[in-house]
Amino acid sequence: MSDAEEDPLEKTEEDGETEMEEEEEEAEEEAEGEGEEGEGGEEEGEREEEPNYYKEVENMQQESKEDDTVAWRDSQEEAQEAEEEGEEEEAVREETAEKAGAAQEEVAAGAQEETMVTPQEIAKPVISVERLTLTDSQSIVSETFPESHSGGESKDSLESERSGSLSSHLEFLDLEVTSSEEQQVSSRERQPSGELGEKTDQMPQGELGQERRDLEPAKGERRREKRVSYLPEEKEKEFQPKAAIPKDSQVSTTEDILFQKDDSATVYPLTMTWSFGWNSSLPVCYIRDANQRVLLYASAHNAVIYNVLKNSQHHLQGHPNVISCLCVSEDRRWIATADRGPSCLIIIWDSFTGIPVHTLFDSCPEGNGIRAIAISWDAKYLATISDAEIQKVCIWRWTLAVETPACTLDLPKEYGFQNYLTFNPTNNKELVSNSKTQAIYYLWYEEEDILTHSAPLLTEKTFNKLVGKFSQSIFHLNLTQMLSATVEGKLVVWDVCRPPPSAPTSVGLPHLKPCKLVHLQKEGITVLTTVDSYIVTGDVKGNIKFYDHTLSIVNWYSHFKLSSIRTLCFSKTPATPPTEKSSYPPDCTLKGDPFVVRNLVIGTSDATVYHLTADGTKLEKLFVEPKDAICAISCHPYQPLIAIGSFCGMIKVWDYEKKKHLFSRVFEKGLGVQSLTYNPEGALLGAGFTEGTVYILDAMSLENEIPEPFKYSRTSVTHISFSHDSQYMATADANFTVAVYMVKVKSGQRVWEYLARLRSHRKSIQSLLFGVHLDSSEPRLLSLGRDRLLIEYRLLKSRRDHLEVLDIHCTDQGNYPTCMIWYPPLTKEGFLLISNSGYKVKLFNSTTKMCRKTLLGPVYGSPIEQLQILPVKTTVELHKRYLVFINRDKVGLQILPVDGNPHKTSAIVCHPSGVAGMALSYGGRYAFTAGGQDRSVAQWEINLSALEAAVSLGGEDLTPFYGLVSGGREGRFYRELEDYFYYSQLRSQGIDTMETRKVSEHICLSELPFVMRAIGFYPSEEKIEDMFNEIRFSEYVDTGEIIDKINLPDFLKIYLNHRPPFGNTMHAIQNSFNILGYTNSKGEKVIQREAFLKLLLTKGEHMTEEEMSDCFATLLGLNPEGWKSEPAASAVTGSKMCYEEELPDEISAEIFATEILGLTISPDFRQGPTVSEVVKNV
Repeated sequence: MSDAEEDPLEKTEEDGETEMEEEEEEAEEEAEGEGEEGEGGEEEGEREEEPNYYKEVENMQQESKEDDTVAWRDSQEEAQEAEEEGEEEEAVREETAEKAGAAQEEVAAGAQEETMVTPQEIAKPVISVERLTLTDSQSIVSETFPESHSGGESKDSLESERSGSLSSHLEFLDLEVTSSEEQQVSSRERQPSGELGEKTDQMPQGELGQERRDLEPAKGERRREKRVSYLPEEKEKEFQPKAAIPKDSQVSTTEDILFQKDDSATVYPLTMTWSFGWNSSLPVCYIRDANQRVLLYASAHNAVIYNVLKNSQHHLQGHPNVISCLCVSEDRRWIATADRGPSCLIIIWDSFTGIPVHTLFDSCPEGNGIRAIAISWDAKYLATISDAEIQKVCIWRWTLAVETPACTLDLPKEYGFQNYLTFNPTNNKELVSNSKTQAIYYLWYEEEDILTHSAPLLTEKTFNKLVGKFSQSIFHLNLTQMLSATVEGKLVVWDVCRPPPSAPTSVGLPHLKPCKLVHLQKEGITVLTTVDSYIVTGDVKGNIKFYDHTLSIVNWYSHFKLSSIRTLCFSKTPATPPTEKSSYPPDCTLKGDPFVVRNLVIGTSDATVYHLTADGTKLEKLFVEPKDAICAISCHPYQPLIAIGSFCGMIKVWDYEKKKHLFSRVFEKGLGVQSLTYNPEGALLGAGFTEGTVYILDAMSLENEIPEPFKYSRTSVTHISFSHDSQYMATADANFTVAVYMVKVKSGQRVWEYLARLRSHRKSIQSLLFGVHLDSSEPRLLSLGRDRLLIEYRLLKSRRDHLEVLDIHCTDQGNYPTCMIWYPPLTKEGFLLISNSGYKVKLFNSTTKMCRKTLLGPVYGSPIEQLQILPVKTTVELHKRYLVFINRDKVGLQILPVDGNPHKTSAIVCHPSGVAGMALSYGGRYAFTAGGQDRSVAQWEINLSALEAAVSLGGEDLTPFYGLVSGGREGRFYRELEDYFYYSQLRSQGIDTMETRKVSEHICLSELPFVMRAIGFYPSEEKIEDMFNEIRFSEYVDTGEIIDKINLPDFLKIYLNHRPPFGNTMHAIQNSFNILGYTNSKGEKVIQREAFLKLLLTKGEHMTEEEMSDCFATLLGLNPEGWKSEPAASAVTGSKMCYEEELPDEISAEIFATEILGLTISPDFRQGPTVSEVVKNV
C-alpha cells in the first residue's frame, strides 16, 4: 500500500474547502481501525451531509492537481526517511527554544493565535496546527519578496527541500514543532466559543493549501517521540512557534502594525495628512473589528484606511487616476484597487502594513481602465472587467507576480455594460457579473486557461412579467443556483447547469437557465450579498432585510429611516452566541429565536456611513460627507478652521488640526455652494451659490448675518472677495459680471447693502482682487478676465447701480490670463503677479500696469490656475516668501522671488480628475485642495526645508538655467548662442567698416531681437517691447538709471523666460490655420493666397508693404543677401509677381511651415495628431 493510501483521512485544504482523496470511501474503515475513530468519524458524518455538488467540484478540480499529487506522494517516501532522524531534530528544537528571547515568544504567541483554524460553516475538519505552523512560517518568508513569491519556488526546489531534513526550515525560521494532536487540543482551547473558522493572514489560502501538502509528513505515520503538553495555557505559550521575521521586510508580519508606525517624519515638500470626503459610489469595507473599528474607502485617487476609534487615517497612494473600484479578501488582509484612465493600474496592498505587494501595469491597454474588480474567497485570484466599449474579463494569478492575465474573455456589446463582479465563495473558478440588462456566469478551466461563459437573455416573455434592471448578482447558498436582484424589488433565480467533470470543454459547456422570478419586496433592491446562512438585501428606501436559503424573510431593519443603501459590509468576526446579557432582537419566525448576525457597516447614497451593532441593534453614524462636487473651500484667518462647500448645499466646518467636524449647515434643495471666503477679521463667511444667491453668514454658527440673501445674479457666483477693512464685498458670476456690496451704519448697526454691478468682461472672470492704494488706506478693486483685460474700478466714485471703471489694460497678446495675486513686498516696487496659459508669470507695476518682467512659471503638464502667497507667522520670515499654486491636477510650491529657475518649484498630483479650489492655513503649515467632482478635499503638510534642499542640489547662479537648453553649457546650442551674441557686434559696428573691431561683453538692446530670431525664437513686437522694458528699468528703482545694453548671462535668462516653453510646435501653426482657414476639397484647412497676404497687412501686428516684401524676398531666396536694411542687400522689384509665382493658390499649415518658412517637420506629425516640435532647418 502506498503512502498516499495508508491514511486517507489526512486533510488538505485548498480553494476554501476540504478535499478528499479519490479512495475516500474505501479507506474510511481502514482509518477507523488505526485508532482515529473520533476525528475520522466526525469528519465522515459531516461529509455525508454535504450536497453532491462538493464531489462535482472536487472532481472538476482534481485534474488540475494531479501533477501536485504525484509529487506529493513521491515526497512522502522521502519524508519517511527524514522521520528516522526525529530524535536529532528534537534536540535541535529544544536548543532553538532555549535561545529564543522573550520578545520573540510574545510575537510567536500572537502569530500562533493568528493561525488557529476552527470549523467552518461548510463542514471542515480540524486542521493540524502542526502543518499550519510550518506553512505560515514559510509564507512569512515568502512574503519578504512578494513580487517573486510563487514564481521563484519551482517544484524541483520544493522537492529538494522536502527530501532533506526539516531541520533546515527549523533553523532558519526558529520554529518549534509540536505534535498534531497536541496542537489540536490547544487550538480548541484557545478558540472562543461560536467563532467560525478564520483564514490565516499570512498569504492566500490556496497557496497555504499547496504548501501544506508539500510539507506535511507521510500519511499514517506517527512521530517516534510525542510531546504531550499538560501545561496551563500561559505556560504553553512559551513553547509555541517563534518566527524570526527578517527586519528588512515590512510585509512579512502577522500583526496589524498599520497604525503603530510613526509617519511624522516627512521628506517631501508636500505630504498628504488627511482626506476629507469619500467616493460614495464605491463600497466602504469593514476590514478590522473587535477592539478597533477600521474602514476602507476610496477618496479621489487614494484608498483610505480609517481607524474610527483613533480618528486616524492611512493613505494608500499610487494610482495616477481616480480609483474606479476596490475589493478586499475574505480575511481582510489583502486590498485590491484599480483606476480608470490613461496608464491605469491595479495595485494589491497588504492591509497590515499599508505596503503595495504587487502592481499590474497596463492592465487594460485597449480601454480606459477597470470597471469592476473581485478577489476570490481564498485571495488566490483576481478578476477584473475593463471599462472599454468592448469589455474584457481577465483573471490574474496575482500571487505569482505575473504581468499578464491567466485568461481573458471579450464580451459582446449586446451584454450591456457589466459593472458588478464577484466570485463563487466556494469555488474560485466560478464568477458572476451583471449589467443592467444581462447576467453572465463564468467558469474557468485553469488547465487550459479557458474562460467560458453563459448569458441567457431575459425578456418580459420569459416569466410573462416585468423583470426590471439588474443591480447585483450572487451565488445562492445552495451552491447550485444564482440570484440576480432588480430595481423592481424582484429576484431572478438561475439554475447553474455545470458539465460533468470528465467532459472536455468542447463537449459540455456550463450554462445558466432562468428558473423563477421571485417578487421579493416592493422597494428596488440596490445591494445583494450573503453572510453566514442569510441572503441580505438593501433597497432604495434604506431597508435591510435578511432571508434564509428558501428566500423566507427572517428579519429586517426598517426603522432607521436611512436613504438608499449603497453598500453593506459585515464584520470578519462571527457574531457572539446569545447569552443572558445579550440583547439580540427576535426574528420573525414563529419560534421567535434571537436574531444573531454579525456587526456591519452601512453606506448610503447621501454619503453617510453607519455602524450597526447587532447585539442591541445600536446604529451609530460614523461620518457624513458631501454627496456632490466640492468646489468651495476657505480657511479661517487666525483659527485652525476650514469651511467646505458642496453642490449638494452643504457647508461643513472642520478643525483641521484635531481632524474634528465642528458644525455644518445644509441649505434648501437647489442651492449648491460654488464659492466661500472668510472676511479678514474671521467673523463673517461669504457664500456664493450656483443659482446666483449670495449669503453672508456668521463664521461660528453659519447663521444668516443679513435678513435676506442677495439675489442680483442669475448664474453661478464664482468669486467672492472682501476688502482689507471688511467695508466692501465683491462677487463675480459666470455671466462676466462684477457686483459690489458695502457696509452702511443704520440705527447704530452695521448693515450690508448692494451698491452696483457691471458686466465688464466678454469672457469668464478669472480673478477678483481687493487691494490698498499706495497713498491712502482706501481699498481698490481689480478684476481679470479670460478676455485678457485687467480692469480696475473706482469704488469711491461709484454709486447705487453705477460701478465706475478707473482703467483697462490688456495683459497679453496670444495667451489668456489664468489668475492674479499681489506680489509680496520683496522689492521696492509694487507688483501684480499674473500667470497665463503659456506657462508664463508676469509682473506688472501695480500703479502703471506696465509689464516689468516675464518669467517662466512652473511647467507640470498644464498652466497655473490659482496662486496664493504662503502666510508667515513672524516678521522674521518676511524676507523669505513662498508661493503655492494649483494647475489642472497638481498642487505645488515655489520659492520667491520668481526668476525662472525650475529647481525652485515642486508639485504633486492631488486630484487627477481636476482641482477646483485651494486654501492655505493661517500659519502657512497646511495647504488644502478641493477635488470638484471627486467629492474630496486633501490636506497637505508643507515642508519648506525639503524644497530648499532641492534648490541647493540644482546648483547656483546660471547652473540651473544651462540645464534648460539642449546639451547644457557644453552643448552645440549654447555654443551657437555665444557665436550669435558676439557676431551681432559686427552688425552693430557695421559690416563694411575698416576700423578696428572692439569685442565687448555687452550688446546693444537694438540687437536683441535679431539674436533671438537667429537662435530660433521669433518674438512679436509686443514681446520685444516687454523685453526692452524689462532690461531698461531693471535698476531704475534702485539707481534711477536706464540700462541700454545686456550681457550674455542676462541674455540667456531673457531668452529662456520669454521663449515658448515647448518651442515652436506644428500644433500651434495648425491651430491658427484651423481658426483662420477653410476646408478645401481634400479636407485640409487652407487659406487662399490673397486672403493670406491681406491678413499679414491688416490683422494683428500688421506689416507694411515694404516689410512684407523684404520678408518674402529673404524667405523665398529672391534676396539672398538677407534684409535690405543691411548694407549689402538690395531691394527686389516686382514683388507682387514673385508672390504669384512662388506662393500656391491655397496655403496649408504644412506648406507654410516647410515651403515658406523653410522648417523641417518631424515624421511623427504626418503619422498622426501628435504634437511634434518644428526644428529649424540649418
